[in-house]
Amino acid sequence: MTIEPEQLLEIALKSGAEAAEVYASSSVSRPVFFEANRLKQLESIDSEGVGLRIWKDNRVGLAIAYGAVEPESLVQQAIALSALNEPEEILLRDSTISDYPKLYGQEVSVEQMIDWGKQAIAQVLEPYPEAICGAEWDCGHETVRILNSKGLDCGYTDITVDASLSAELTRGDDFLNVWYGQSERGNLPPEAIAQKVLQYLGWAKKNAPAPSGKVPVIFTGKAADLLWGVVAIAMSGRQVQQKATPWLDKINQPVISDIFTVTQHPSFGIYSLPFDDEGTPTQEITWIDRGVLQRFYGDIRTCQELGITPTGNGFRGDLGNYPSPGLFNLAIAASQTIQGDIVELAATLKNGLIVDQVLGDDTDISGDFSINVDLGYRVKNGKIIGRVKDTMLSGNVYTALNHVTAVGSDRQWHGSLYVPAMIVEGLSITSQ
Repeated sequence: MTIEPEQLLEIALKSGAEAAEVYASSSVSRPVFFEANRLKQLESIDSEGVGLRIWKDNRVGLAIAYGAVEPESLVQQAIALSALNEPEEILLRDSTISDYPKLYGQEVSVEQMIDWGKQAIAQVLEPYPEAICGAEWDCGHETVRILNSKGLDCGYTDITVDASLSAELTRGDDFLNVWYGQSERGNLPPEAIAQKVLQYLGWAKKNAPAPSGKVPVIFTGKAADLLWGVVAIAMSGRQVQQKATPWLDKINQPVISDIFTVTQHPSFGIYSLPFDDEGTPTQEITWIDRGVLQRFYGDIRTCQELGITPTGNGFRGDLGNYPSPGLFNLAIAASQTIQGDIVELAATLKNGLIVDQVLGDDTDISGDFSINVDLGYRVKNGKIIGRVKDTMLSGNVYTALNHVTAVGSDRQWHGSLYVPAMIVEGLSITSQ
């Protein structure tokens, strides 16, 4: 049987739980796939699940179920699992914001997405008829509802359109694959995505020798996640608890270049949301102000243990996880910028490397990295002269973010990161 959240909460309390929380999620996805320049398949993916978190004898237990399930069985699973855990304080919100959007985004039909996919591929094939293109357009609905025994009851539906386009070219032994993706809440026409792929293909028409040693490196917005992803980890309250972050004692101290301010905007862009997965209202927050670390983030429990106010940064990842610290809508802004994006940044360099796609991204909290450049371009005398191959980039994230010499004014979404391209000095480049 399909579980009603109210019924599940009632059964949990009647079964002896001191407190309970129900996190119900349902999603509908209609992806459209193109392979080898043609429409390959349409899919319809529906899922419905519920996570029940209970406290019995102050011990927490979490049980999950997808689709139809007996509510009594799920409650007993959660109670049985709680017996395996140590006692802990019950931390649940008793209220949340009441005035917030219940629906985000607009529906896009499968027929429209098919048409957009065909248009995007056609735009690439016109100048590159030998290209092999793949594309995916997907309109997904996700509905979330959170109820608990303290009276919390909140939920919303999010409709997001995701699209990506790739192009492969083979020239003798030389294989090239470029891709670009974008997300919107509603219309996502193909022109912008196709133009990005065409731009990358144009830069890669010729191969160029990679620079070696230490020359300026331009990180595109896509590649910049290599750096900012580590910053996000370093600001996590979980890393503070484990004393793992190098920024442990750096509150109100400089941690990155003073041209950068890092903020969170809950009502801005395609990843906006009114509350987190614990029902805590999201807030507009400055995490790093002109290079100076302002605070760490966490879920309710982490924030309490650190003595900080919860900010709406408790997320589950999936139904089977307890809430943990997480970020969303992370916006990177610079006080000094060069008008434009990659081309304008390249124009300032006599010699340099553009990094757009990387392989082997295993960067951890230490910040040290050594990655292969999957897609990169050589800059010489202000011009992008060709694609580089067999090139490796190494350095340290924290050092790199203190040696940023220029930032583009254009910012783009890559996942939930809103980021500009930038020039970094001090990284080591090796090539075969």
